[in-house]
Amino acid sequence: MELPELERIARQIRLRDLQAVYEAGAGHIGGEMSVIDLLTALYFRVLRLWPDEPKNPNRDRFVLSKGHTACALYVTLAKRGFIPEEEISTFLKPHSRLNGHPNCNKVPGVETNTGPLGHGLPVAVGMAKAAKLSGADYHTFVITGDGEMQEGSNWEAIMAAAQFRLDNLTLVIDHNRFQQGASLSDTNDIAPLRPKLEAFGWEVTEIDGNNMREVVPALEHRSNGRPHCIVAHTNKGHGISFMQDRVDWHHKVPSKEQYEIALAELSEAL
Repeated sequence: MELPELERIARQIRLRDLQAVYEAGAGHIGGEMSVIDLLTALYFRVLRLWPDEPKNPNRDRFVLSKGHTACALYVTLAKRGFIPEEEISTFLKPHSRLNGHPNCNKVPGVETNTGPLGHGLPVAVGMAKAAKLSGADYHTFVITGDGEMQEGSNWEAIMAAAQFRLDNLTLVIDHNRFQQGASLSDTNDIAPLRPKLEAFGWEVTEIDGNNMREVVPALEHRSNGRPHCIVAHTNKGHGISFMQDRVDWHHKVPSKEQYEIALAELSEAL
């Protein structure tokens, strides 16, 4: 799929995500808006997958380690054909399989349960190592939040990936500079990320994570003998004026007036 079409689909996903969070009365909309361009590029261009065969052994693996942005993943999976698009209206409702964090036992296309931060990258390292051991040629991708990178488990996984020379692993850090309740710089500021990953033996690319022209080539890049990290500089609440770069939109639901403003802004961009 070419870049203009990817950009169009990302706008559609943002709009449906906004609607789902508003209707459910809960969600992590700020971080969902920042990560949607990355998800769109992965599912509609980069990942080798078959929606009618979600467990095909030859599929690429994707782990959304920042599992609290599950709604964006569900909308993406629905648009890609893994689940019915009408099911998005059940998000967070009783007995729905579309919970606040993705569940691999319920939702086709979800590789592993995530939510406790710092778990997704270690699991993805295991997936990539398993491919090396078995001779499989699938590639493993994982998206973490930047606040999540404060977890020590991630750095243990980073060391292991370099030691095992997992060039079939791509880590994407959604670097929107905010976490729950505060900015990254006000908590445990791990920026700049690039020199730290390079010191651990990784190849690192820095991009504008909300610019599809930078996102696609970075995700399609394959390193030789080293794991690859993409530091994706993004904006919390991207695409919605009053949400953008605002820490209070980590976990918040728009009022009716705010919803109508956001709806108009996202609809205008279609």
